Amino acid sequence: MTLRVGLTLPSFRSEPGPVLAVAAAAENAGLDGIFAYDHLFRERGVAPGGEPRPALELTTTLAAVAAETDRITVGSLVARATLRPSATLVAALDTVARIAPGRLVAGLGSGDEESDPENEAFGVETSDRLARLEETVGRAVGRGYPVWVGGWAPAVRRLAAIRADGWNGWGGSPAGFAARVVEVREEAERAGRPPDAVECTWGGLAVIGADEAEAKVKLDRLGGIRPDLVWGGPERVAEGLAAYGEAGATWVIVGPIDSADPNNALILGEAVRPLLR
Repeated sequence: MTLRVGLTLPSFRSEPGPVLAVAAAAENAGLDGIFAYDHLFRERGVAPGGEPRPALELTTTLAAVAAETDRITVGSLVARATLRPSATLVAALDTVARIAPGRLVAGLGSGDEESDPENEAFGVETSDRLARLEETVGRAVGRGYPVWVGGWAPAVRRLAAIRADGWNGWGGSPAGFAARVVEVREEAERAGRPPDAVECTWGGLAVIGADEAEAKVKLDRLGGIRPDLVWGGPERVAEGLAAYGEAGATWVIVGPIDSADPNNALILGEAVRPLLR
């Protein structure tokens, strides 16, 4: 099976224009999917003036992107079960699925420590994260679109294995991802499901350049290599992504550090993806 390549959208901003531009570039470049984050704001990397960077709301962003594209998969990575009543979130996802028939992937998650400042600022109750996620997954599964559960926690991986269509791990090394893939498949088999019933997918940050020199400039601006960061020109990036495919991923979803630049989509689609076939 050809490794499918997705791209995250530049959700951390107040204007939707760059999101739609990147979505169009990704579709034109032949990428397989575009995925939006689910945040209320971004505390890390504050905007000018010291304020948290704004974020576009997930479900309305997905609907807009779905309406502006024709072929490409549109997904959430991940919709946080604690931010909305489960019925409301599933109704919103159903609406996106009607706008883009056959093109929605519903990635669901419980949130993590990085989301806690947002939760505190808006009074979001998070004491029952796992229960809320289980309820939302139960409502979403079987509604005509794939449901992935995202997260590394054992209970979250188990939920993906026994109830969902897929599991997503964000970040981490290929070796760590491969070990979790084995565990997810074993858990699915214990639950009476075929071990390949659960699609295992990976997503993570990347520094992408048209060549090594351009990637190095971006990397230096970031502050140097971070653990498990995929970076480089097309050949190095393809090698990094292929490692996750070899570890069991059917999708690799790339989160460029300069996510608003449509050139990332062009490089991934026209230079990196052919190397992955």
